[in-house]
Amino acid sequence: MKMAVVPDPTMVGKLERGLGMDKKKTSFRNYTSGPLLDRVFTTYKLMHTHQTVDFVRGKHAQFGTFSSKKMTVLEAVDLLDQLVDESDPDVDFPNSFHAFQTAEGIRRAHPNKDWFHLVGLLHDLGKVLALAGEPQWAVVGDTFPVGCRPQASVVFCDSTFQDNPDLKDPRYSSELGMYQPHCGLGNVLMSWGHDEYMYQVMKFNKFSLPPELRQLSAVWVQAFYMIRFHSFYPWHTGGDYRQLCSQEDLNMLPWVQEFNKFDLYTKCPDLPDVDRLRPYYQGLIDKYCPGVLCW
Repeated sequence: MKMAVVPDPTMVGKLERGLGMDKKKTSFRNYTSGPLLDRVFTTYKLMHTHQTVDFVRGKHAQFGTFSSKKMTVLEAVDLLDQLVDESDPDVDFPNSFHAFQTAEGIRRAHPNKDWFHLVGLLHDLGKVLALAGEPQWAVVGDTFPVGCRPQASVVFCDSTFQDNPDLKDPRYSSELGMYQPHCGLGNVLMSWGHDEYMYQVMKFNKFSLPPELRQLSAVWVQAFYMIRFHSFYPWHTGGDYRQLCSQEDLNMLPWVQEFNKFDLYTKCPDLPDVDRLRPYYQGLIDKYCPGVLCW
C-alpha cells in the first residue's frame, strides 16, 4: 500500500524548540547507568526469560475475549495515574502524564492532524493490564518477535535470554525461526504487552473515522500500525528484523519513527495541566472512539 504523506523529518527539531527541552537526545534510553537501572534490568530479565511462543499465544487467548472490564478512554487514562513503568529508565512518574505529554507534543508539531493527537493519548493505554494483575514484564517495555532468535539491538540481549526455553528449541532459535522471509510484521508473533493489547482493543471496539473522512481511511491504518509497533525499538530504531518485513512495513516505518520522536523526547519532569487538556481530548474521543469500550 502507498502512504498518504511522508512525515516531515524536521519536526523533531520543531518539537524540541517548541517544548523548550534541554535534555540531550543521547541521555534518553540509557541502559548502562542511572538511578533506575536495577529496576529496569530486572524487568527485562523477567521479560526475556518468560516471553515465549506458548506464553504469548496463551495471553492472546486469555485477553482476546475483551471481557475483563468496560470503561471509557479517559477512564483508562485515569487508571494510569496508578502506574509507573518499571522498564523505563527516563521517568519515575505516573504513565497518565506521559500520555498527555506525547499527545501535546504531536499536537504542537502536527496541529492539523487531530487523529495523530489522539494516537499520542491512546498509545500506552494497554498498560492497564498491569493494573489488572499482570506482571509488568508482560505489559511494558520494548517488544520483540518471539519464535526466532533475538537480534543484537534488543535491550540487554546478551545478558537476559539465557533461561528462555525457546532458544533451546531448534524451531525458534534461528534468525528466521518459525517465519518465512519478508512475511510481514502483521504475521509475526510479537512479545505480549501493551502495544498488541491496545491494537486488539481498537480493532474489537471498531475505532474508526467518521463518515465524512472515510475516504482518508489510510490515515487510520497508520494510527493502528503506530500503536501496534511503537515499542518495537529493535526494528524502528535498531534497524534489526528487516528479514521479516514486507514492503508495507517499510512504507509504514517513517510514521512509526515520527511517532517515536514524541513518545520519547517529550518525557520531562514538567507535568502537564491535565484538567485543562481533558476537554480537547474528550472531543477527539467523541469523534473517533466514543462511549464505553470493552477491554
